[in-house]
Amino acid sequence: MATANDRAVLQSIFHPNNPFAELSGAESEKEAEGEEGAFDPELLGRATELEALGVAQAETGDLEEALVTFGLAIQLLPERASAYNNRAQALRLKGDVAGALEDLDTALRLSKGTGSVACQGFVQRGLIRRLQGQEDEARGDFEQAARLGSAFARQQLVQMNPYAALCNQMLSEVMKQLQGPSQKEPLLGQLD
Repeated sequence: MATANDRAVLQSIFHPNNPFAELSGAESEKEAEGEEGAFDPELLGRATELEALGVAQAETGDLEEALVTFGLAIQLLPERASAYNNRAQALRLKGDVAGALEDLDTALRLSKGTGSVACQGFVQRGLIRRLQGQEDEARGDFEQAARLGSAFARQQLVQMNPYAALCNQMLSEVMKQLQGPSQKEPLLGQLD
């Protein structure tokens, strides 16, 4: 069973615009209409329902069922990016990083690198790449997501900036000095 923290993490992964919305509700709805308008409305409705079910299954920790459900959504509309993006998150949570990266690449290709699905895909791929030590590739993904409006991606870029890291280290040292000497560090001029 997932903890409250696990559920919060899943919520932010599967529902990137809720509650930490980076687009207003109206902008998000307008964008979704543009992205989804090319699909048969009946198939789109069924695929969307399957994705919602898959998300709910993942949120309860049933990743195997979630993967099956996302697979069904992909079978209905194989050219729809959203289901690949959602399945990538379930694969990553299951530990299948290679499968997650493959689905993220597919989601980004299908979305043509635009819209909310692409934004989330770039963020997720950037996080995986950063964890794998691929800093340059991660930076590129975060830059793309930042261009699409992700505040989280902008924060990641700041953290990855070597000048920001140096500044943070210097600030930390100054704060330690202001707090006074520790018990382990001898004062200047103090005899041993």
